[in-house]
Amino acid sequence: DTLSLHDALPISRWILVTAVLFISLQPALGLAVERAEAEETARLLAKLLESGRAVIERNQSLIDDPHQGDKGFTPELFEQQLVREFHTKTGVDLRALPTAPVSSLIPPLAKELLPALVQASREVIRDAQVVINQRGIGYKNFIPATYGSQASARFSKAAHVRLKQTAVQARNPKNEPDEYEASVLKWLSARPRAEAYVSELTEEGRTLRVVMPIYYAKDCLACHGEPKGDLDISGYPKEGHKEGDLAGAITVTAPLGVR
Repeated sequence: DTLSLHDALPISRWILVTAVLFISLQPALGLAVERAEAEETARLLAKLLESGRAVIERNQSLIDDPHQGDKGFTPELFEQQLVREFHTKTGVDLRALPTAPVSSLIPPLAKELLPALVQASREVIRDAQVVINQRGIGYKNFIPATYGSQASARFSKAAHVRLKQTAVQARNPKNEPDEYEASVLKWLSARPRAEAYVSELTEEGRTLRVVMPIYYAKDCLACHGEPKGDLDISGYPKEGHKEGDLAGAITVTAPLGVR
């Protein structure tokens, strides 16, 4: 059955929800190939940023260990774990990307932009080494959201595609959702967790926006779980969330017809 976004999203926009959720409004035939390539690339970029966040989350106790100096959490180690995590999530092997044949799963734009996001992520880890390896300090404010914001900004500055993470209850003002993101998050928060993303055409079909939801994992609840109102290690009041609750989204904005 087709599910409706009309309660949350303006019907004048092109909307496509894939996986569990699906609505299709046919674009012009000449635009279909470009949109399909940009959409799959956007999905992979969002999954790659999500994978990086997962790697940071998995190494959080190491990063925040006040007794250990050099943690060995180098850009090289981060990339190794990122490659494995991304392969688990998507089936795409980043190591084989340069020689992989172009297909619907790995479009040309993805072959160009995925390595750029890997490089931006490595640079974030490189620049954080002094903080990560500081002895005598526990919480260092280098968390998945910090990595995500910095990697998104670095990638977006170098590429023609804009990457952003946003949150239902953003602690960082830079992650505040815009009007459209807020409407998508509101719509998603009222529905069970699903492997889905929302896609729309804007600016008379010249730009594609893809919004992929992020959900709270068990490890996130140390800062965002219960009891609600108690201060977490960073000094913020906990929001009282549970595992699987909607945390936010990753938005990818790509101009069509630009490579």
